[in-house]
Amino acid sequence: MTAGAAAEISCGGNKIRIGVCVMEKKVKCGSEAFSAPMAQILERLEAFGEFEIVIFGDDMILHEPVESWPLCDCLIAFYSSGYPLEKAEAYAALRKPFLVNELEPQHLLHDRRKVYERLEMFGIPVPRYALVNREFPFQEVDYFVEEDDFVEVHGERFWKPFVEKPIDGDDHSIMIYYPSSAGGGMKELFRKVGNRSSEFHPDVRRVRREGSYIYEEFMPTGGTDVKVYTVGSEYAHAEARKSPVVDGVVMRNTDGKEVRYPVLLTPTEKQMSREVCMAFRQMVCGFDLLRCGGRSYVCDVNGWSFVKNSHKYYDDAACVLRKIFLDAKAPHLSSTIPPTLPWKINEPVQASEGLTRQGSGIIGNFGQSEELRCVIAVIRHGDRTPKQKVKLRVTEEKLLDLMLKYNGGRPRAETKLKTAVQLQDLLDATRLLVPRARPDRGSDSEAEDIEHAEKLRQVRAVLEEGGHFSGIYRKVQLKPLKWVRVPKSNGEGEEERPVEALMVLKYGGVLTHAGRKQAEELGRYFRNNMYPGEGTGLLRLHSTYRHDLKIYSSDEGRVQMSAAAFAKGLLDLEGQLTPILVSLVSKDSSMLDGLENASTEIEEAKARLNEIITSGAQSMNGNEPEFPWMVDGAGLPPAASELLPKLAELTKKITDQVRSLAIDEDEKFAQTSSYDVVPPYDQAKALGKTNIDADRIAAGLPCGSEGFLLMFARWRKLEKDFYNERKGRYDITQIPDIYDSCKYDLLHNAHLNLKGLDELFKVAQLLADGVIPNEYGINPRQRLKIGSKIARRLLGKILIDLRNTREEALNVAELKSNHDQHSTCNRKDTHHQTKANTRNEDARRTSTSDKSVDLEDDEDKETEYRLDPKYANVKTPERHVRTRLYFTSESHIHSLMNVLRYCNLDESLQGEDSLVCHSALERLFRTKELDYMSYVVLRMFENTEVGAAFVLGTLHVGIAILNAILELCSNNEEMGFSSKTLEETYFRLRKTVRYVFLTGFELQVALEDPKRFRIELTFSRGADLSPLENNDNEAGWLNEHTLPIMGPERLQEVGSCLTFELMERMVHPFAMPAEDFPPPTTPFGFSGYFSKSAVLERLVNLWPFHKQHNGHSK
Repeated sequence: MTAGAAAEISCGGNKIRIGVCVMEKKVKCGSEAFSAPMAQILERLEAFGEFEIVIFGDDMILHEPVESWPLCDCLIAFYSSGYPLEKAEAYAALRKPFLVNELEPQHLLHDRRKVYERLEMFGIPVPRYALVNREFPFQEVDYFVEEDDFVEVHGERFWKPFVEKPIDGDDHSIMIYYPSSAGGGMKELFRKVGNRSSEFHPDVRRVRREGSYIYEEFMPTGGTDVKVYTVGSEYAHAEARKSPVVDGVVMRNTDGKEVRYPVLLTPTEKQMSREVCMAFRQMVCGFDLLRCGGRSYVCDVNGWSFVKNSHKYYDDAACVLRKIFLDAKAPHLSSTIPPTLPWKINEPVQASEGLTRQGSGIIGNFGQSEELRCVIAVIRHGDRTPKQKVKLRVTEEKLLDLMLKYNGGRPRAETKLKTAVQLQDLLDATRLLVPRARPDRGSDSEAEDIEHAEKLRQVRAVLEEGGHFSGIYRKVQLKPLKWVRVPKSNGEGEEERPVEALMVLKYGGVLTHAGRKQAEELGRYFRNNMYPGEGTGLLRLHSTYRHDLKIYSSDEGRVQMSAAAFAKGLLDLEGQLTPILVSLVSKDSSMLDGLENASTEIEEAKARLNEIITSGAQSMNGNEPEFPWMVDGAGLPPAASELLPKLAELTKKITDQVRSLAIDEDEKFAQTSSYDVVPPYDQAKALGKTNIDADRIAAGLPCGSEGFLLMFARWRKLEKDFYNERKGRYDITQIPDIYDSCKYDLLHNAHLNLKGLDELFKVAQLLADGVIPNEYGINPRQRLKIGSKIARRLLGKILIDLRNTREEALNVAELKSNHDQHSTCNRKDTHHQTKANTRNEDARRTSTSDKSVDLEDDEDKETEYRLDPKYANVKTPERHVRTRLYFTSESHIHSLMNVLRYCNLDESLQGEDSLVCHSALERLFRTKELDYMSYVVLRMFENTEVGAAFVLGTLHVGIAILNAILELCSNNEEMGFSSKTLEETYFRLRKTVRYVFLTGFELQVALEDPKRFRIELTFSRGADLSPLENNDNEAGWLNEHTLPIMGPERLQEVGSCLTFELMERMVHPFAMPAEDFPPPTTPFGFSGYFSKSAVLERLVNLWPFHKQHNGHSK
């Protein structure tokens, strides 16, 4: 039976009537369509079949007496321009419908003074402010003082920049005044007019005096405003937009709509959302949030507001409003949300993009008694462009002057150029220094001058690449090398001046469109597969405040953007990556960056590796190894040294082909009469692109923003660095870079048809598969030593995460156990009474849920410690999952994996087995590369109980055995068994089965049992598919320049149990001790998760709010 049919039967055939008493500009009547958000939500409410929507219309609202207005059970009414609020209040007093938004408090919203007063009354943070009240225009008030750079109100001083707001809430002309040190002036903010939302007035410096105003401290928010939309006190949706204080230009998408980004609210902000609802008694409400200095402030409350252009929000709002209406007018009906929403029944199921391929099938069925408690993932960044570096000595006056300009005039100080202004200055200087044409190779020009000019061309090309300065991907260092003493400009003495400097330009390593796509798809895969239970998995946990998520990244731009793209897919977010990055990703370079701690050992490994390759023999250390991965240099191809000349020859062949393409490009560029001004930075193009640039490929250009000149510089450097012709020496450390460039061009630049590239890839891959793993240790013991130094801090943090998860779960379990001890007898009696005729488990579970709801209504004390199941539709309200995501580079993935598989080789752990099973060790040995988006996942499960299903299964086996014995006894009386005894045993078992079935009898696992917590280890090789692989299933992804990500593989035997105690004992010698970590910073107003009192406070303060809002709405 549908929910709608149940409602009609229960209500005598009448549906709940919802009156919509608002102006037609907000919701239109008759045959015309509703305004978009209201229409979408009302249509969804009607689709449930429980409601009848009644639209009043302007004519009735403005001209008909309230006595003739339609009757309704629930009323949606809110103020807008021209709306008779007092008349709506009279109707509500006459008919007494349930009000979604109460009417009397809506008067407060028209006066900003009263809004701030009400916010402060409820303890909601607001910016520091002061009031200037005037009874008539231009009235002089003695408590107000204005100076050039501040105003003073009642002795409280507000330095510029400060904000000036009219007290009239309907007046949106808000001013920001700037200090003279920044040039002065005023910016006027106003409601959007076309593509403008503010205007700067450089000559306006005095504040207004024609009315009453609020003066408040300017809050620097990083150019982002947050708008929060509540639907009831339990639901809040937040969106960030470009702040009008930046440049006043409204960011719009291709459809002309303002660009907004959904963002997550902190626990403190979620609490503020509830309090705003209760303070103004407006269930559907919008307000503005300012995030500044780690705290949040409410600066405006708007009343009734809906999100635009978000179908996910429309679904959520309709479901929440349905529950609100049913609780108010039909509490006897279930407000459980159906598995498939009514308006989605006929929608086709969206097929998975298939970018993440299944591995060994680790995501399967788990024991019914296990609950997922923690997911920890260490993930490598996505596909990137090759990393590059240019070094050149400069003596040009323009470049030396630039160095002095940005280092404060200190001749011996190093300068780093990274901002857009700095890089633009460098580009302007470089353009003037680069020769307009290449010197003739047959001329008398010095080779060094030619090389210098080529490098200046490369610098210019890098700075012009992509048409913008993102800063995060390009940086220049200028280091003084030589100085001379010269007379001072004023003739008084001498001073030092640099005459030569080393310029180091680092670029490349940019996350490609393929990398963004890979990261987002992997996040989507995690969302759908890493969180078993409850059907909707992670998003269900997140929406009901049972998911504690933190994302960390190294300082590298490609890693940060991979983390943001992953978060977008994980949480089903919309919009660009930048606000997601700012809102969700924390940088921790000390934990996820750098190889300095192991630099000496890595150099030793590389030297030994070079010796093995050039000598052509692997070391057995005198003994035949038990396993193939135990020898020095394991994984290197046979006769690796014979492949080196072939690699050098093929690399030169590719370089020569790209050189001819670069010369053609440079000649065309030299024919232009002038250089164009670099266009402004296009954020959407730089950070939001997930598709290939088809126009560049069609034109025969390299993929992305790399031109032929930079492509040639990349290959020429590899050719020169790998093989020194004069010395006849090979540098094996360049093999990974050759492989990297080769794979990149095969994937992204296959349309250039470079001859020999596929053959070069095969040779480079053979060598790289042996070289790359051995760079992190030439044998397992050295890999363990290097890995523990690189990943020491990360390993320590992982142990802290696991330990905190266990402690929190034990605290909650202890509280739950104490509660169950007091209510066990009553619960069992209730089950016997209500389940006597029950024959299926589903009916038992439903009645149990109903009983828990009744207990909540009667015993307030009991409800303080669990989520309200009436609202959340959750089977396990006490469930809580911690997710910690660490995004890093290849070095940390290799290091972490090496510690996990070789930790038992440490002297302190002699005799212990590896954390990784033998079959997985063999797979890892065959896994030569941990490619882009490779990852290691640790999941902690809590074995809470041996459930009724297990007990029933065991008893049924016993009954079957007894049946067989009884049959044998009846056929053979000489067996010597007493059939009467057997029959009594049989019926006792049958009675036990019935008792277990009716009561849900459960055997609890002891809290102190080490096997209560199980850790599962899995890993993925990432996108390690060869671009040469000819597979029809992968053709679509190769056409998009994107390789699929391999699915997860087990690191343990099926059925094994890795306890936290064993994991901690094995990893602890290589991890940073917890006491060496800095104390965690606690967000303002949030007490944390880990102490018992904190768990209770969190459960009490964040979850049961239905009673409070019902109380306000009566």
